[in-house]
Amino acid sequence: MRQYIYGKNTISEALNGQKRVYEVLVSKTTKDHTIPKLCQQLKVPYRIVSPNELDRLVGNVNHQGVIASVEGYRYYSIDEIVGAIPENKQPLLLMLDGLEDPHNLGAILRTCDAVGADGVIIAKNRSVSLNGTVAKVSTGAIDHVKVAQVTNLARTLEDLKKRGYWIVGCDNDQSQDYRAVDYNMPTCIVIGSEGKGITRIVKQQCDYKVVLPMVGHVTSLNASVAAAVILYQVYHSRFPL
Repeated sequence: MRQYIYGKNTISEALNGQKRVYEVLVSKTTKDHTIPKLCQQLKVPYRIVSPNELDRLVGNVNHQGVIASVEGYRYYSIDEIVGAIPENKQPLLLMLDGLEDPHNLGAILRTCDAVGADGVIIAKNRSVSLNGTVAKVSTGAIDHVKVAQVTNLARTLEDLKKRGYWIVGCDNDQSQDYRAVDYNMPTCIVIGSEGKGITRIVKQQCDYKVVLPMVGHVTSLNASVAAAVILYQVYHSRFPL
């Protein structure tokens, strides 16, 4: 299934990667000819079109004057993600429970790539999916971080626990400081939505519940920010200075 992606960095990453790019559309008003030159080098078809044509295809987004029709983003199975983790590496997965904002998912994929996370797990229903906005915000990380889309998050956690994973949920209720956990173990971090947090059935599968201390006036952090803080704590725990 084809889909549109947009943004200079996103399309440049796609052109230089393994994803099939069917066609690139460039606004006739753009002054940056990097993408057309790259298309010529790689023998990828491209067309010069009006800005209105780009807006019609992807809507009112910051497409930077270039969009591309590409092969749809692939989802991996849990077995594929877990099976690809090197034997000498401490596994790290991230589960997103009820996340709906594609900007948040894109930012999270970018952080996952930065810290070397092995995969991200999202739900098939009532959850954000991989799309052009996620691709642009991730600045290419979408092509390097494996994403699994599952029908039942709680059951997936049950399976991961049987494989030796410890489940760490980010939650405000009866939780310990996120810095108190030693993450030197096969770990799956669970982040909920900003509004509702982690659902009850998923929370029941958590071995640890952690909270980010907050001394200001707001009561919660953006999901992508919370994920970044905890993921870097995992990194720090595993690779201390």
